[in-house]
Amino acid sequence: MESGQLELKIAFSMLRGCDADVARAMEGAGMELDEFFSYDKQRLSEALGASPRSPFIEQMNRDEARFKAREELAFVERHRIRAHFLLDDSYPWKLREAKDAPLVVYQLGETDLNAERTVAVVGTRRPSSRGIELTGRMVGDLAVYLPGTVIASGLAYGIDSAAHTAALDTGLPTVAVLAHGLQMIYPAQHRDLARRILHSGGSLLSEYRSGDTPYRQRFLERNRIVAGMSDATVVAESPVKGGAMSTANIAFSYSREVLAVPGRPSDETSAGCNLLIRRQKATLVTCAGDIMEAMGWTPEG
Repeated sequence: MESGQLELKIAFSMLRGCDADVARAMEGAGMELDEFFSYDKQRLSEALGASPRSPFIEQMNRDEARFKAREELAFVERHRIRAHFLLDDSYPWKLREAKDAPLVVYQLGETDLNAERTVAVVGTRRPSSRGIELTGRMVGDLAVYLPGTVIASGLAYGIDSAAHTAALDTGLPTVAVLAHGLQMIYPAQHRDLARRILHSGGSLLSEYRSGDTPYRQRFLERNRIVAGMSDATVVAESPVKGGAMSTANIAFSYSREVLAVPGRPSDETSAGCNLLIRRQKATLVTCAGDIMEAMGWTPEG
């Protein structure tokens, strides 16, 4: 991608008030990014149907965003990171369907983000041995019957890392969606796992710029990318509260398939899965065959 255009895309994503709706309005108006940044306030406001008080209408704010974007562009080019803008053909098209899709996702790695099948596998950070074993078996069987299926998760402790590891061990591509910029890995204990993901042809993905550090809200925001880029979200094991439940509810709100592995009523680590099934937000699954049946996928392996 030509550096000048990439700078404008990054700058657009940095502007307060700019979101997917503004980008779509710009596309609908037939406006190019260089026009967005060069139009005067009145012309830009009228073309987008935006309030003159919107922060991105101010020329000073647009100029400042371009200045900041140059530093981010240098980081992206130095580390061979790909930046996918919402309106680009390379942007994950499943994620683009989400109303709150991020304007830019940064990708380190070579995974096809528009693969035919992407399955998110999520769950508790404190899984049981049963949850770990079942996650590995489901992912392993997907590798046998549906080679090339991308496994998406969040690089967290527990089920997330089990899903990534199982994908690596069985030859499936895997994408780790991060809640911070690509200058770091959190948790630090998963640096080796992140390296394995990259060396295997997988990817690290984030909407955050270099220097952005993780905090609670960003983990919640990250979950919408995991859900949005996936055809189906599998909750392998989860209590009633937690990030996996957030991801499942977001996937449900996107009208994506949610699948959950049931547990005994006395199992706290399965209480969330049982709740999703009881409220008819998730289809009950116990193996890869159940996932394939729910999705209407025919075995290929």
